[in-house]
Amino acid sequence: MNNQKIAFIGGGNMASSLVSGLITSGHAPQHIWVSDINADALAVLSSTLHVNTTANNDDAISEADVVVLAVKPQVLAAVAQQAAALIQQKQPLVVSIAAGISQASLSGWLGADTAIVRCMPNTPALVLTGATALHANAKVSPAQRDLAENIMRAVGIALWVTQESELDAVTAVSGSGPAYFFLLMEAMENTALSMGLDAETARLLVQQTALGAAKIALESAESPEQLRQRVTSPGGTTQRAIETFIQGGFTELVAKALGAARNRSIEMSHPTENR
Repeated sequence: MNNQKIAFIGGGNMASSLVSGLITSGHAPQHIWVSDINADALAVLSSTLHVNTTANNDDAISEADVVVLAVKPQVLAAVAQQAAALIQQKQPLVVSIAAGISQASLSGWLGADTAIVRCMPNTPALVLTGATALHANAKVSPAQRDLAENIMRAVGIALWVTQESELDAVTAVSGSGPAYFFLLMEAMENTALSMGLDAETARLLVQQTALGAAKIALESAESPEQLRQRVTSPGGTTQRAIETFIQGGFTELVAKALGAARNRSIEMSHPTENR
């Protein structure tokens, strides 16, 4: 893994986090290339992480065993089509982290023989606590699967799904999921203010409570339901709050929201079918 040459096409926040995570896990900076049109972003990457940088995508791809497509989805078609000839010649593994771009679209742009892994990371990858789901097409070898997984594990956990369509559910659960927790934190913080707590106290209490709950869940073998029951004393304040949530349709609302997110992911992956 540490000797594999990796080219990132796009040097934005997610790519920068992946590069930083790879180097922290032992990947040699001299084996990493980053291509971007933003000279300032490249200068930062070069000076802080000591990776190779270029404004020319072909220069990066020509060196690579793995090409990570990390540009915005709306420009990916143009980037991929421009790179297609060189990718067909070099036959690297292509890893896409662009949301809503199907493997069929990528294969159409890059060539039917291209080994492609499509990934759905989430924003906590920016602080190396991400959750990423991956799906490989039939051209990806076992060694390439391991390589793609190791790249994404540099910023958190990485899990494989058996069907590409499962990435739509992943998008709804973990891809968009951080925003759901932020929404709950926002509502809790605003309510704490209305109850008389000052802003700093309200924010710190909410943030630390969210961190603590997540840490307990990660380190426990019990389900969230069991953990909730364990901290809900009969007749106490927590039970009253939980009952209020349930009576207000909280569970049904979560299901409806995640379903809407999944459906939107499907629409984005098949734009020509939803015009």
